Amino acid sequence: MPAARTAALSLALSASSGVTGGTGVADAPDSPASPAGAGTGAASEQVSALLDVPAAPRAAFVLAHGAGAGMHHPFMAKLAAGLVERGIAVLRYQFAYMERGSKRPDAPPLAHAAVRAAVAEAARQLPGLPLVAGGKSFGGRMSSQAQAASALPGVRGLVFVGFPLHPAGQPATTRADHLHGVACPMLFLQGTRDELAGMALVQGVVARLGERATLEVFDDADHSFHVRARSGQNDAQVMARLLDRTAAWIGAMAATPSGTAASAR
Repeated sequence: MPAARTAALSLALSASSGVTGGTGVADAPDSPASPAGAGTGAASEQVSALLDVPAAPRAAFVLAHGAGAGMHHPFMAKLAAGLVERGIAVLRYQFAYMERGSKRPDAPPLAHAAVRAAVAEAARQLPGLPLVAGGKSFGGRMSSQAQAASALPGVRGLVFVGFPLHPAGQPATTRADHLHGVACPMLFLQGTRDELAGMALVQGVVARLGERATLEVFDDADHSFHVRARSGQNDAQVMARLLDRTAAWIGAMAATPSGTAASAR
C-alpha cells in the first residue's frame, strides 16, 4: 500500500481574483484599515501551502490558520496529521500577511483571495476528490465570508475550528450575519470556555441556521481547545475527539453528491 505523501506548494493570489466587496474585517483583534496598497490586489502575491495526502483519501480539507499563528503552528500540524490518519487529505496554507511576517491580518478581499487560491489548488492537485473548506478561528471566518460572497467551486461544506463570534469581552453575533448567505452544511467545533464565542450566542446562531449547521461542544475547552486538569480530560483527548468528529463529518459530506445537511448528522 502506498504511503502518505506531503508536498510543499506555492499559491499565486491577488484580491482581484477574489471577492472584493468584503463582508467584515479580520479577527482577534479586529484590525484597522490596512495601509495604502495592502490587500488591494495591485500586485500578485505568493503564499506557501502544504498538502498532506493519505494513501487512499476519502475527501480533502482546505485548512486555513488563525489570526495569530500560521500553518506550521503545532495545533495546525496536529490537525493535519490527525486527519490524514483518518483518511482526509489536508491542504493548509498561509495568508499573505503571515507569509510576509506581519502581525496585522489581511483585509478581507486579500484573505478571500487566499481561500479561493487554496481551494483551486486543492481541486487541481486532487481532481475528483470531494472538498471541504474552513479553518481555525480567523481562517474559518474568512472561508465562510468567501463562500457567502460567491460559492467556492466544488466545496461541499465548511468546518469552523472555533468560530470567532466576537472579540473577547464584547459579546455579539454580527460576525455571523454572513452565514445566512452560506447554502452548504457547516460544522461548528466550539469550546465552552471560548472567550471569542459565548456558548449561548453560538447555540443561537446555530439554531437560526437550521439544518445547515451542526454544533459539536467541547466542555471546558477554550479558544485553543485547551482544557483544565480539573475537567477530567486532557488536551490530547480533546484533540482526538475533535479529529474523530471532523473526519466523520467530512466523510459524510464526501458520501453524498450534494453534501446535504441531513447526510452530516
